[in-house]
Amino acid sequence: MNLKIIRQETPGCSDKIFLNSAGASLMPASVVETVIKFLYEEQELGGYAAAKRNSQQINQFYEEAAKLIRTKPSNIAFAGSSTDGYAKALSSIPFKEGDCIITTNDDYISNQIAFISLQKRYKIEIIRAANLPDHELDLEDFEHLIRKHSPRLIAVTHIPTNSGLIQNVEGVGKLCKQYDILYLVDACQSVGQMVVEAEKLNCDFLTATGRKFMRGPRGTGFLYVSDKVLSRNMYPLFLDSIGAQWTSFDDFQPNDTARRFELFERPYAALMGFTEALRYANTIGLDQIERYNSILTDTLRNTLQNNGFRVLDKGNRLSSIITFCQADGGVEKIRRILSENNVYFKENHKTDALIDFTFKNVDHAIRLSPHYFNTVEEIEVVSRLLENINH
Repeated sequence: MNLKIIRQETPGCSDKIFLNSAGASLMPASVVETVIKFLYEEQELGGYAAAKRNSQQINQFYEEAAKLIRTKPSNIAFAGSSTDGYAKALSSIPFKEGDCIITTNDDYISNQIAFISLQKRYKIEIIRAANLPDHELDLEDFEHLIRKHSPRLIAVTHIPTNSGLIQNVEGVGKLCKQYDILYLVDACQSVGQMVVEAEKLNCDFLTATGRKFMRGPRGTGFLYVSDKVLSRNMYPLFLDSIGAQWTSFDDFQPNDTARRFELFERPYAALMGFTEALRYANTIGLDQIERYNSILTDTLRNTLQNNGFRVLDKGNRLSSIITFCQADGGVEKIRRILSENNVYFKENHKTDALIDFTFKNVDHAIRLSPHYFNTVEEIEVVSRLLENINH
């Protein structure tokens, strides 16, 4: 991995220290150039002709996404975001009154809201599995809940947006396979920063986004759909002419592949850019990205702890998301110093992670998310800027 070349190909990192890849990362120049080139073709040819001319490149999206998470192109659907794919997956499940969803205390805010919406509409039960004292998922509790409630769905966020925790989605997947339960994994914060293998997780759905660690355009993402789901003829509540063929006045036949979860109208320029972002990451290799990211993150997290900050990340395995606050629980001094020195960050609020932040007794946290275009020297600069806040 040639960091010098990567930084040259990332113009946005030349005048700032960018530590918000968990929000919306910096795109490589080739991604932006791909988007602009396609938009110019649409300007000259119109959208339909431009898409037809680039059909081979558009189909590469499925190949690159499949390569990224080590599955088949037929298991990949384009989505407008991770949340978009998540909603389509949920809509394919025939929930009825009395059904149960098992999830976790650390699942993403949008997913929790979606579960509550289903609860209000269908009177389903939401059950959140327990955590162990070290904040890891309690797999024994998961199995107990599965036997007791026979859930319609189990849903787990791989890496919460509000914490560096990497949840044991593989362990949960083994239980789902054992008990033949539908399993939905939100991987919007893990895909792009670390190796993720969908089939190794034994999940039926997996969602990812383009704008975060994948370094793609906003308005892009993908949905992985397992062969089991496809063979059971599950499909989203609302399909159109891409997702299904109209076979008679009152019937249709769903697409044989995961593309039954797509809609005809898509932002092709953004899709092309996302394809380039996928190619870019695949060329470097997620194994190399993951190793380098862990060096950056471990260095910064350890330095913050040594300087008296309250680091909020709990768990045996932590990711490239660091959440912390001042020793007194505030974030004002951190926010001011980072802003004054052109360090890009995100501030998380209690409403972003109501259960987790309530348990941790915090109202705000600063989130830093280094990525592989960052340097160790940048991490050292940020550490020096913050070192005296708690003294």
